[in-house]
Order: sequence, then C-alpha cells, then structure tokens
Amino acid sequence: MKKLNLLLLLSLSLNVFAQSVKDKIKSFEDNLLSWDTSKNKKWTLKERMAFYNMNAVSIAVIKDYKVEWSKAYGFADVGENRPATTQTLFQAASVSKSINSLGILKLVEQGKLDLDHDINNYLKTWKFPYDSVSKGKKISIANLLSHKAGLSVHGFGGYQKGKDLPTVIQILNGQKPANSPAVRSVFEPDLKFQYSGGGTTITQLILENTTGEKYEDYMGKNVLVPLGMNESSYNQPPSQDKKELLATAYNDGKEVEGKYHIYPEKAAAGLWTNPNDLAKYIIETQLSLAGKSNKILSKEMSVKRVENNYGVFLNDFKGTKYFGHSGGNEGFVCYYIGSVEDGNGLAVMTNGNNFKLIDEILLSIASLNHWKDYPIEPQKESIRLTIRKECLKNIDKGIALYKNLKKTKPDDYNFSNENELNDLGYELLRDHKTDSAIKIFNLNIDEFPNSGNVYDSRGEAYFNKKEYGLSKSDYEKSLKLDPTNNNAKEMILKINQMLSAKN
Repeated sequence: MKKLNLLLLLSLSLNVFAQSVKDKIKSFEDNLLSWDTSKNKKWTLKERMAFYNMNAVSIAVIKDYKVEWSKAYGFADVGENRPATTQTLFQAASVSKSINSLGILKLVEQGKLDLDHDINNYLKTWKFPYDSVSKGKKISIANLLSHKAGLSVHGFGGYQKGKDLPTVIQILNGQKPANSPAVRSVFEPDLKFQYSGGGTTITQLILENTTGEKYEDYMGKNVLVPLGMNESSYNQPPSQDKKELLATAYNDGKEVEGKYHIYPEKAAAGLWTNPNDLAKYIIETQLSLAGKSNKILSKEMSVKRVENNYGVFLNDFKGTKYFGHSGGNEGFVCYYIGSVEDGNGLAVMTNGNNFKLIDEILLSIASLNHWKDYPIEPQKESIRLTIRKECLKNIDKGIALYKNLKKTKPDDYNFSNENELNDLGYELLRDHKTDSAIKIFNLNIDEFPNSGNVYDSRGEAYFNKKEYGLSKSDYEKSLKLDPTNNNAKEMILKINQMLSAKN
C-alpha cells in the first residue's frame, strides 16, 4: 500500500512539473517581452517572427544544469514547406569560436601547445609574417583566443555553393579564390581588444599542424562527441546525409542563393549545430567551472578560459557572471548564454539576419526563470524595420518617416545604434538601389558623424556607383576616425591604383 501511494505521489509530481513547464512555454509564446511593454502591449512569438521576417526559431532553455525545455518554430525551408524541429541544424557562425577554444585548450592541457608562446612555434605549413606594425612583439595563442592579437579581418562572408573554395593558407594570405583580405597586424599584440575572425582562423591551422588531422575530424572526435553534440559538425560543406536537417538561410525573408554559404573558415564560422547540442556545451562548461565534470577541460582551465574570454565573452551584472557568444553568418543569427553559477542558460538559433528577436527571447526567458541580477528591460523597437517598407517604396518618404518618429516618439525606437540605418543601407545596396542606399548612408552620417564605420559604408556605395573620388574621400575620412580600419586602407590603395591606371 505504501509503495502504491509513493508511485501515485511521484506520478502526480511529474504531472504538476509537466503542466508547469507547459504553462511556462505558453506564457513565453504569448507574452514576449518587447520594446513597448510599458504600454501593456502583449506580443506573441508568432507576431514577432513575422515582424522580423524570421522563418525559423529554435530554442533550448537551461535550468538547474538541465534542459528544461526545447522547441522549434516556423520553417527550416519555406519553399520545401519543411517545418523546423529541435533536430534542425543551423549555422552557428561565430559561436563556432567558443567550441573551437575547447579544442585548442585541450591541446594546451596535454602539453602540445603553450598559451603564451609565439604562434610561429606551432605553425608548420605557413608562418605569420610579422612586420613593423607589431613592434617586435610576438603573437600568442592566448592573444588569438581573446582577440588581443592586433589582427585584421573581423569576419567572413562565406562562399556560394559551387564556387571554388580557398585553402586556409589562401584565406590567411588573402589570395584568390579567397574573398577576404589577408590576415595581418593592424597594431601591436596585447595592446587592446579587436575582434578578429582572421586570428581564429590561424588557430584552425595551428590545430591541424599540431595534430596532423583535418580540423573537422579532430574536433569531432575530441570535442563534439565527448560533449554529446552528436548532431553537430564542422564539415564544410556539410555532409549530404544531413541534408534534410539543414536550415535554409534567409536575409529579410529572402532565400540565400544556394540555400546557404560554405565557410572554409571552420574554427571562426563553420559549425553546424542546434540549440539542444549547444545546451550540452553550456551545461558542461557550467559543471566544469563548478568542478563537477571534466569531459573536455579541467576546472582550472575552464575558469581560465571564461575569465580570460578565450572563445567566450564574460558579463558581470552586480557580481553575477554570465558567459556567452553571438553569431551571424549569411542568413543565420544565433546566441547562447550561461550563468557561471546557478545553472541557468539559453541557446537560440535562427535562419534570419536580425538579432532583435533574439534579444526579446533572451529577456523573456531570463524574466520567466528569474535569472539572478540579469537586467530585464523593455526593448526599443527597431527603427530600421519600422521605416523599411516605406524606404523600399519611396526612399524620401522613408527618411521623412524616420525624422518624424525621432521628433515625435524618440523614446519608442532604437535611434542610438548606427547599425540600424547601416543595415538598411546595405539591404538597399544588395538590391542594387544604390542611390537610395547612399541617401540612407547620408542620413546615418548626419546621425553619427564621429563613426568611421558609417563613412566606410558610404564609401562602398560610392565605389559600387563608380564615383571613385567620393569613395576615396569617404574611406580617408573613415580611416581618420578609425586608424585601425584595414579595409579603408586597402580600398584607398585600390582606388589610387585604378585612378593611376586611367591616367
């Protein structure tokens, strides 16, 4: 009789828990925290996905060091009418760097690499070409992992399927068919932070030169499988037996040509995964930090990794720390976060190009699960998305709408981020609406006159229009505002060569 009562009590407890999680999911789906919560407007996840032109969203929520729930929404491929599931694989983009750091630090713990030695001690098939910019200082693996190597090339655009793919050495040297510039010093190492996917790509070559294995093979056997990330892979292009699981990439709802880009820069951008697999990495990191697991790294190395931002970024909110990383490839954006203590976390992956929805999802989950000290604040609406439709129809009316909203509703929209208008300008540029793009870039320069990036963007638009004098002037202004802008240096040189050839 006692045994029967115990089983009944257990069954009732499980039902209550299941109901509680089910209610929490529904609350999340029906009441997404967004920019105007102060007005008691309740947005649904479905409404926000439509607003942000997001075709698929996949989520894994972590509580007490376990996946509390996971769910996918929308379509992995709209044309194929293929729904997203929790098994659907997305490009992790720069989140790849977090998992990459585990592979590198594992070799450090095995004594095969040293964090503080010159990287050329480990590079066999290529050597980093030091010059006067590095001021005689040597770059270390620690510098590469923490983005303090003083290197160029922020990120990569990937390659359309069917195009020739460069080798890692061609990428590092900026040689065709690579579509990115050479990875070189822009200031001396260990001076300051400058994000560099180029530097992460050097770690990819270091790993291969050290182990004698292909990057994806080593990472699979020594990192992904031990973590239980069995659906994930660094294969580029992805294996065809995963074809039905791959999400298609979209930019503002438009399918990327070839369905997705290929990234031979595997360590920096090449991981295919899903939130459930990413959750296994987050939980292992949390347990390792607590000294309760060492599937990949010891507690000491995990602590060193997080505190030094080796492949992660650490945020401190009133003494409560969270580690995480975002990612954005062509047609994919994603994010993960984990608390250093308490076992809370979240992984979100999408096949779109807007981080605002991820922000709203993050705030909603943090609020629902009462994350300690995490700043829960209403988000302002995207001004880019608000004026976008008008700009596509009539650019002058779109700009007039922007100015009117800034005058009449300055607190409702995100006017403080230069990327809002910049992203809209680039969308217009991709659609070959160059004159409209230039008008948006003009507006952005008026709004952010001290940003080198906004001049760089207009310089690109003028270059596309073959107005090389105006383009050069903008790149020179950009370089004056941001002397580390390697792209501006290269474009000025390119324009000078073109103009000289004409004369």
